[in-house]
Amino acid sequence: MSASARFLLATAAFLLGGCATFSEDGGFGAVQEIVRERAGSVPPPPAAGEARIRARAVVRELLARPLSAEDAVQIAFLNSASLQAAYAQLGIAEADLVQAGTGPNLRLHALRTTYGGELVKAEQSAGFELLGLLLMPLRQRMEERRFERVQMEVAAEVLRTAIEARKAWVNAVAAEEALRHAEQVKASAEAASELARRLAAVGNTPKLHYLREQALYAELSAQLARARHAAAAARERLARLLGLWGESLQFTLPEKLPDPPEAPRQGDELERRAIELRLDVRAARRELDWLAEALGLAKASRLVNAVEFGRARSLEGHDPAAYGYVLGLEIPIFDWGRARVARAEASYRQAVERLVDTAVQARSQVREAYGAYRAAYELARHYRDEVVPLRRRISEEMLLRYNGMLVSVFELLADTREQLAAVGAYLNAKREFWLSEADLDASLWGGAAPVPAGQAGPVVPLPADAARPH
Repeated sequence: MSASARFLLATAAFLLGGCATFSEDGGFGAVQEIVRERAGSVPPPPAAGEARIRARAVVRELLARPLSAEDAVQIAFLNSASLQAAYAQLGIAEADLVQAGTGPNLRLHALRTTYGGELVKAEQSAGFELLGLLLMPLRQRMEERRFERVQMEVAAEVLRTAIEARKAWVNAVAAEEALRHAEQVKASAEAASELARRLAAVGNTPKLHYLREQALYAELSAQLARARHAAAAARERLARLLGLWGESLQFTLPEKLPDPPEAPRQGDELERRAIELRLDVRAARRELDWLAEALGLAKASRLVNAVEFGRARSLEGHDPAAYGYVLGLEIPIFDWGRARVARAEASYRQAVERLVDTAVQARSQVREAYGAYRAAYELARHYRDEVVPLRRRISEEMLLRYNGMLVSVFELLADTREQLAAVGAYLNAKREFWLSEADLDASLWGGAAPVPAGQAGPVVPLPADAARPH
């Protein structure tokens, strides 16, 4: 075997030994572990072909029963086209990683000159770009960092989808519960309006009283129309997040949201947990590591960007062929690499500051989210344990007084509306609590930004006169 052949075989063996390969799961296993650690649930791997058919069967099975929040999250994992598109980003990043671990191709050069039809000189050479070969491990480590960052970005998208699906479920259930409550309020106003009309017809009540009852009934009728639209819109948003269409839109929801737990979540160590769990913080750290590698690469290749080395063969006229080596070197005349190094250093300093800022923002967001969570919890518990029971006792006393002919029927109906208004306020408080809990989880994971307090608004606000006694 010639020296040239031995050289090429040895170089090829080195390159093949260092080449990266595609993983069996495309990097999705790390995404599943990140999501499991934070959300407790594990998203299924990207589905195609038979797996996609099985996933649709699971979705149909989940939709056959009243949809729970956990079912909504699982359906979003199985059926969301936006998630499937995010999973494809993993394949792109892994392809870049494999490419970074693939050695440079063989370069062939040939020179042939003739004079008067006679061969004067012939040269052939074969070699590899040497600097690219030497820096291949560094480039591969950089792409590994980038691949990890993409995995975290995909995991963040999965967690964001889980949070948005849960919040959409809360809004849809709360809207339907509020719609039924609005129908009860309207029925009470309708009864009062009809009674006032009959009494006014025979002269047993002032006309102003009758007009007030009619105005209240008209306002509540308009409010009921808004409640129907809100329920339909909330249900449509849930269907959109779950990727549902056609017959799958005929899903059912629970009749009401669950009550808040007996004890709230504790706020101890939440900031520390956020720094450990938040994906934006981890991504900022990975970016810092990646830029440190890039800075090292920029400094290593500051003066020389291309070095080519290979085996050569030269032939002149009818003389025997001569063998040797060829070396190609880029000489820095104008570009000494200072700009590239300065850019890499500035990017590294920028990443340091971004990491600090991300950590500060994360701590603040967790504190804000937990404050909103505790406030929503205390408010919901207050309405459930204090306001609603008091209104119920007042209604019982009013009924006793009405039976004893101590109050009028209009006072009894006004008290009924006050009780319904208290129940409606509790429904709004309960909805805000479950939304605030989802926002707290998002602040711990680095997912979707929470909605500032007061922007979401009540499910079905009652008119100002809804609870006014007459």
